[in-house]
Amino acid sequence: MFLGIDIGTSGVKAVVIDHHGAVVGQGTAALTVQRPQPLWSEQDPEAWWAATTAAVQGIDPAVRRAVLGIGLAGQMHGATLLGADDRPLRPAILWNDGRSHAECSELEDKTPAFRTRGGNIVMPGFTAPKLAWVARHEPEIFAATRTVLLPKDYVRLQMTGDKATDMSDAAGTLWVCGVPRRGAAELPEAAGRSPTPVPALYEGPEATGTLRPGVAQLWGMAPVPVAAGGSDNAAGAAGIGIVRDGDALLSLGTSGVIFIANDQFKPNPARTVHAFCHCLPAHWHQMAVHLSAASCIDFAARLSCATGAADLFSRAESAGPASGPEIFLPYLSGERTPHNDPQVRGAFLNLDHDTGPERLAQAVLEGVAFAFADGLDALRDAGSDVQELAVIGGGARSRYWGQIIAAVLGTRLVYLKGGEVGPAMGAARLAQIAVEGGTARDVCAKPPVAQTIEPDPIIAERLAPKLAAFRRAYSQIRQGSA
Repeated sequence: MFLGIDIGTSGVKAVVIDHHGAVVGQGTAALTVQRPQPLWSEQDPEAWWAATTAAVQGIDPAVRRAVLGIGLAGQMHGATLLGADDRPLRPAILWNDGRSHAECSELEDKTPAFRTRGGNIVMPGFTAPKLAWVARHEPEIFAATRTVLLPKDYVRLQMTGDKATDMSDAAGTLWVCGVPRRGAAELPEAAGRSPTPVPALYEGPEATGTLRPGVAQLWGMAPVPVAAGGSDNAAGAAGIGIVRDGDALLSLGTSGVIFIANDQFKPNPARTVHAFCHCLPAHWHQMAVHLSAASCIDFAARLSCATGAADLFSRAESAGPASGPEIFLPYLSGERTPHNDPQVRGAFLNLDHDTGPERLAQAVLEGVAFAFADGLDALRDAGSDVQELAVIGGGARSRYWGQIIAAVLGTRLVYLKGGEVGPAMGAARLAQIAVEGGTARDVCAKPPVAQTIEPDPIIAERLAPKLAAFRRAYSQIRQGSA
């Protein structure tokens, strides 16, 4: 059996699969995000480690004893700064932190190689500008920094004692080139780090070390190999077989992602499309990223005193598509694709005396779907022909939301069995390859289809005027806040 661990933003998930890819055990543990100032988003790295142990120990002991290998997945971009004693010097700065927007502009002006060699725009969410921000605003911490690790790789350090990462996660630092798949010295130097802060680089299915005896005893398993793993999106793709050129997925997690697998590196920074290494050798991918997706559901549920996500979905369905004029802009943490705007914030527009909880819930589902439409347009402009999207993440549990999204995108949605498990499934599959060998296409095969949602032309027609209003609203609110 093989254990996959996903270090997410809202929690850690641990999943054990058997040799055939069937899930035989799961455990979860919650995490919280601290936002001490506007635009800031941080977590305590020690909380990741405590949650990881809790999630693993939530799996049946007999299942844990049978684990032969472990793979890691995790939220991308988080800057975890360690001192000479390998302890965190400050809270980790997360992927949805927007404080480094000034440093982004400076790095773009100073180092064109971020686009020409790295293939991406410098955005506040990425790791490199976070280091530039620390160098300017916390020089003592910057001077004391000896290692920079990504979230899952800090957990790896506790597990194995090794400082290592995989190519898909490393690509999101902006310190690694997509072609060739290796670090580029001039990129970290632009942020003030020399030599490179990137730890040892591995492909996702390669073993980086073995579980420390003390951790193995704590977790109730042997000191098994630990695979490099992958970023949350790349591992999520591997988990449902998105490995062939043109395969695409829609991730409905805390953030929202449209992910397209590529057989070559296809950067398109002009449309804020991300181009990164996949977690499998000789594979790459493009992404459109939206900083708030399922997190908007949690936000709206709290705001309207709904009992949870299921209650909110039920309220929306009782209202129906385009049931009112309300528009929701889902920019609770800023936005990446296509705006690259860390400072824009969410809004409800067009409220009237008849606005109620049901119509607000429907507007939230529509608003996130409209943001995905912007992202899909950017990917199509980059040359990707998307005919269908496999759906993963917690938001995949709502068929009604899927009907809204399929209609807005004009694209078939395919729900695969086990798709809601997410990146931990892909991490476990990478561990299986590390231990047993095999090809990505054999081990990372697509699961059976559970259901398919075709675009409904009637819903699409009803929502088309609201999509147009949504797209006008971005420029209107930015002009109003200028």
